[in-house]
Parts: sequence; structure tokens; C-alpha cells
Amino acid sequence: MEITIVAVGKIKEKYLKEGIAEYLKRLSPYARLTVIEVDDENAPENLFLAEAEKVVKKEGERILAKIPPSSFIIALDIKGKNLSSEELASFISEKSLYGQSKLTFLIGGSLGLSREVLERADFKLSFGRMTYPHQLMRLILLEQIYRAFKIIRGEPYHK
Repeated sequence: MEITIVAVGKIKEKYLKEGIAEYLKRLSPYARLTVIEVDDENAPENLFLAEAEKVVKKEGERILAKIPPSSFIIALDIKGKNLSSEELASFISEKSLYGQSKLTFLIGGSLGLSREVLERADFKLSFGRMTYPHQLMRLILLEQIYRAFKIIRGEPYHK
């Protein structure tokens, strides 16, 4: 299986870089994983709605340009569907079983994903109603993908 994560922004914090590297290494026996970072827009702290929409739209255009062809697109969105770890494992397993060998997860910037990106997504996945920093979300997503593969394979993974 090929899994691509397209994410806005570069990871700067050492602890996040190390965590991400660890899960990329752990995932290597299960899937070919690629992380694509797209530039985020410089946005002042107090944006007007119209300015925020421009920022999200520009970031969205960059995201859309990086989606691999023939990929099933999963957008991380607070309004998406909540899945348990077991349900995510089933979801990934079903996609593979039915011939969908390419999954692409999309992580927006601090202002989220554009309408265009959300409309392009085949599935919207939520990690709950709480807000997470988008850089941390990349690590959380990788951990959940790793957990899903451990569940699929029936391998132990401490909780």
C-alpha cells in the first residue's frame, strides 16, 4: 500500500521531527509512506474573514497540486467522521481489499482546509471536536496509521 500525507507547513520542533521519524520507520514494513510538505502562507494573528479565506485558498491550491493520481483522498477535518482505531484499521483494510492501493491524507494549516480541498476529498476524517496544532496532527495521524496496521495484522501494540 502507498500512503501519502500532504501537509501544510514545515515541522520545526525537534521533538515532533523525532516522533515523526520514528513512526515513519515503524511503518516501513507495512506501507510505502511519503510525506509532502507544502508552504504555508504568512498570516497575521488577527485576520479578517476574507483574508483568512485567501490564505486557506492558496494553501489549498498547493495541497491539490501534490495529490498523487488515482489516490483515495482523506481530508482531516473537524467536521469529518470520527472513527475508533479499530474502525480506521477496518477502513484501511477495506480500501486495500477492494483494490485501492493509494491513500492520501490531507492536513491543512492553522486555518484548516479550503472548500475546494474538502470537496475533492473522498472521505473526511475527524480526530474529535478538539483543535490540535497542525504540526502535532501529523504525528498523531502517523501513530494512528501505525496502530491500524498493527490491528490489521493482529500484532500486539501496547495501549
